[in-house]
Order: sequence, then structure tokens, then C-alpha cells
Amino acid sequence: MLLQQLAIFVENKMGKLSEITKTIAAHNINLRALCIAETADYGILRVIVDCPEQAYDLLKAEGCTVTLNDMVVVRMADHPGSLSGILETLAEHQIGVAYLYAFLAAEPSSGAYVALRIDDDKEPEAIAVLKANGCTGIDLN
Repeated sequence: MLLQQLAIFVENKMGKLSEITKTIAAHNINLRALCIAETADYGILRVIVDCPEQAYDLLKAEGCTVTLNDMVVVRMADHPGSLSGILETLAEHQIGVAYLYAFLAAEPSSGAYVALRIDDDKEPEAIAVLKANGCTGIDLN
């Protein structure tokens, strides 16, 4: 259920996002999911890729400010209330979520996924609780 995510600091300037995605693509690294949060001056691009350590090394070598961290990623049904059920289960066990993003599976009939940033010390508990409640993980390779 744990996947590594890259968090990349991106200046809020024309073409910066394009440069990063072009660099990743040029090294045959596949983007699987992403989100970006921005302010007037910068953004944090969060991505899940098929080769996270390679992407991390590549972006560091290109001068990017980038971190690798774990995300709890679980499959969910693609219908109203699926995400709410997952979040309710975590809340019942006093497990907080710092942020999350969701994405559809490659095959629409396979449902969707949610990537959850949980406090590091709560990750094992979150995984155990989610598994006990029927959630399954994901394999993006």
C-alpha cells in the first residue's frame, strides 16, 4: 500500500512545469498520478511515477528541489461515497490525513485510487486499519 511520491518545488514561471515533465519523459519515466498546489510565487508538484528513485536522482541532478516521501495508496470503487468511507474509517481510528489526491485506474472498470499522506508514525496503523476494512493496495509497475 505504500508508494513513493516526489514533491517538487516549482517556481511559478512560464514553462517551469513543462521543463520538469519534459525531463521526466525524456528519461522514459511514466507519470502515474499528480497534483499541484500553488501560490503566487511557487508550486509544489506532487507526482507518483513508475521509477521514483530514478526520477528523484534525475531531478536533483537538474537542480530541482525535490523530496521523496511515502504515500498510502488504496483502491476504491468509482462511485459516490467510496472516498468518504475510507476517510471515515481513518478518522474513527484517530488517523489524520495531511493531504490526498485521487486518480482513476487505467481500466475504468478497475475503479479508482486515492493517495493519502499520513503522518509517518501512523502509516503502519493506517495500513493495518485499511486492510482490516477491506482496502487493497496498488502496484503501478
